[in-house]
Amino acid sequence: MNRSPLRSVDGLLLLDKPAGMSSNAALQRVRKHFRAEKAGHTGSLDPLATGLLPICFGEATKVAGLLLGARKAYETEAVLGAVTDTDDADGLVLRERPVPMLDAHAVERALKHYIGRISQRPPIYSALKQGGEPLYAKARRGEAVEVPEREVDVYALELLSINGTSLRLRITCGSGTYVRSLVRDIGEDLGCGAHVVALRRLWAEPFRTPTMITLDDIEAIDRNSAPGLAALDSLLMPVEAALTDWPRVNVTEAQALKLGHGQALMGLDAANGVMAAFHPSGRALGLVEGRDGNLHPQRLFRWAAAS
Repeated sequence: MNRSPLRSVDGLLLLDKPAGMSSNAALQRVRKHFRAEKAGHTGSLDPLATGLLPICFGEATKVAGLLLGARKAYETEAVLGAVTDTDDADGLVLRERPVPMLDAHAVERALKHYIGRISQRPPIYSALKQGGEPLYAKARRGEAVEVPEREVDVYALELLSINGTSLRLRITCGSGTYVRSLVRDIGEDLGCGAHVVALRRLWAEPFRTPTMITLDDIEAIDRNSAPGLAALDSLLMPVEAALTDWPRVNVTEAQALKLGHGQALMGLDAANGVMAAFHPSGRALGLVEGRDGNLHPQRLFRWAAAS
């Protein structure tokens, strides 16, 4: 791989994260190939998990937080009869129990209890922080970790198949939902315990039908393309792709100039709330807030000042 200097690059990449790698490790591999000065991801996937991990470069990191609260969909395979300390196959087995005779109707009855606004206790091995430190760090030191329950949204929970002691489920859920915890609790309701052995994120709003790029694809392009980064850059989506689901306000060139210089736009009878402001050219300027009929700049992209 060509060792060129880091550069300023803006946009989004829809990465298909491989199994066996942390989200941060995947991010750093991608960033290295793109030689990007700044990059971040929108919502961690467990090392065991695969699938959609949006990578934000440069100015796109300013809207990464917007994507963290979006709906997401997963497919998971759960094995019944064993509980692990991580609630997935990467952990140590804590307890094993016989699996009762179950049919699809019995499983679906249990699943109904987990649709809607539910209370959930996150896994002790998770990136959630307590006292400024990730829970997994405390757990690995053998410290007792008390994780309070919290409310999460599960919009859909579908049984795809049941095969002996194995279940395949499809889940559509909101921010903060742990599929591992969901599987653990369903296993307890079924009387035998369960843990996740495979997990794939299918989509996350606003990317409902994502065309994902693998690390192998990125590495092959970087290795085989002509000098320069045009081939890699062609994989990127513009920052506007992250804003498609947000309320939109179009401003004039004069208004864009004011916003870019940090000035509020007065007397527009603007709706209240955060929205995406767009230049007449169609380029997103960033986020603004409607308040008391006026538009106030919130988080603008660097090119807004040059508009």
